[in-house]
Amino acid sequence: MDPSRKVSTIYARGSHGPATSELSLRRRSSRVLVVDDNPNTMRLMEELLSSRGYDVVALLDAAQAEAEILRRAPDLVLSDVVMPGKSGYELCRELKENPATRLIPFVLITGLAEREDRVRGIEAGADDFLSKPIFPEELFARVKSLLKLKEFTDELETAESVLCTLGLSVESRDPYTEGHCERLAENASNLGRHLQLEEDEIIALRRGQDCGP
Repeated sequence: MDPSRKVSTIYARGSHGPATSELSLRRRSSRVLVVDDNPNTMRLMEELLSSRGYDVVALLDAAQAEAEILRRAPDLVLSDVVMPGKSGYELCRELKENPATRLIPFVLITGLAEREDRVRGIEAGADDFLSKPIFPEELFARVKSLLKLKEFTDELETAESVLCTLGLSVESRDPYTEGHCERLAENASNLGRHLQLEEDEIIALRRGQDCGP
């Protein structure tokens, strides 16, 4: 496909404008990673999202994206599916299988319309899809929704961390129960592995004991 024709379709509806006054500090500081092997499309998406106040990092392939994620994890990943080297499917699957990155929302951008392609994306762990041509209104709506979900997830993780810290603090005051929660959590994890449970189920078992009474 002619790159210029591919890029022009993204403006099929509406146009981008300056950031609105209702943008919150959280939204302005949200970090979005765009991965697309077409330089024109990549820069255009960077321009669109930057116009809404997002901190955008735009890269040409999955290898660069992986290095950037290791350096500083984004709040959201938007990735083309068909790219040289590692595909968007593969990048998505690897991030979702890594406990450190599995909660980062991942959107696959594709011109593929077959149901099997969507199923493959779901199996890879994609949180959402954008079809080409991309309309700015749809792009902004999906990005806003997924970043809000990420914000809620981060808040829950913070609350869990605070509760665990408080529980361990109380526990440490009693010499008879010190380390009890950690021992329970470790035993629960070992039992889960013995029963060949999925990693998510083992994590849930450990969390249930780690902060329990």
